Amino acid sequence: MKSHARTPRPTSNRSRLIAVALALTTVVAAVSVWLWQRNGSSDESVSAGLPAANAALAGPSGGNTGPVTALDKLFLTKVRQAGLWEMPAGRLAQTHASSEAIKRAGMHLLEGHSKLDELDREDSEALGVPIPDQATAEQQGWVDQLQKARGKAFDQLFVDLLRASHGKIFITIGEVRASTKNTLIRRLATQTNNTVQDHMDVLEDTGLVTDATLDDVASTIPK
Repeated sequence: MKSHARTPRPTSNRSRLIAVALALTTVVAAVSVWLWQRNGSSDESVSAGLPAANAALAGPSGGNTGPVTALDKLFLTKVRQAGLWEMPAGRLAQTHASSEAIKRAGMHLLEGHSKLDELDREDSEALGVPIPDQATAEQQGWVDQLQKARGKAFDQLFVDLLRASHGKIFITIGEVRASTKNTLIRRLATQTNNTVQDHMDVLEDTGLVTDATLDDVASTIPK
């Protein structure tokens, strides 16, 4: 009779597979422990590096780059002083005006110059450029005139003073924005430009801007 070779039992293959799986599991666990021990509190290491990385992304001096010219310094002063008289003028419009259009223009003055004044003061501190805490004597005189006016007389005086003032500063803004080499001043000039443009728009929407006011502004444009 022929002898027949015994067929290996399936259970032997299964045992080998189980043994290999256990070995792999042990290796993976060992590697994981080694990595954890090597990095220690890896989360702390990574988080400790984040501030430095963020600072690098922010750029030198947090974005404050470029020289500050005499015109830049004058611009910081003019933005500050504009807010110091135009915000009180905007408040007066809410109680002295006879027209809703004037009251609306006054609210634009209040909101726009509140934001500009905050930005201007921040940039002044960052650049080490002192700015005044009072409007000019002429500007304070304009506020005094507005305080004494009422109704339609107030409306016309308000538009005459504010449209002339915004038109004249608009000229300076363009010069600063076109020539400044300082990033903070450039940002301030851009924001001021947008705010002044909005204010001129709402003042013109009142229908009270006169040719005489525009001629006054035109006379200040360098020839």
